[in-house]
Amino acid sequence: MNRKFLDLAFKYAEKAYKNEEVPIGAVIVKDNEVIGYGYNQKEKKNSVLEHAEIIAIRMASKKLNNWRLDDCDIYVTLDPCPMCASAIKQSRIKNIYSALSNLDKENEKVVVDILKRDKTNPSVNLISNIEPNKSKKILNSFFNIKRDK
Repeated sequence: MNRKFLDLAFKYAEKAYKNEEVPIGAVIVKDNEVIGYGYNQKEKKNSVLEHAEIIAIRMASKKLNNWRLDDCDIYVTLDPCPMCASAIKQSRIKNIYSALSNLDKENEKVVVDILKRDKTNPSVNLISNIEPNKSKKILNSFFNIKRDK
């Protein structure tokens, strides 16, 4: 775990925030090098698929010219949703380093189940709550502004 990559994920979350997107950022690392990054762009691209993690996976796969992201780690500012957890597992990312666990305990349970080893894919390690206050601060600020509008 390298905090500089989580800090970079927060820079992408801030970019999402400035673009009036839910402020979540993601960075994918292989051999201590960033090979993919993303931030939420659902509103801009009018697509439910434009989550930070999916965008980062797409970029990393293109860089490696391979959908298999073996021995890669992903740094995210919030635990992945079930869709993103599935994509992370399918891409064979090894570790998820997350600033904040999902506050929805049912969602968290689904994600943990998805990340377990199955007949096709290895398990994915989820290390969460690394920077919970920093993540809560940007998320709360974003949603407070949205509620006030």
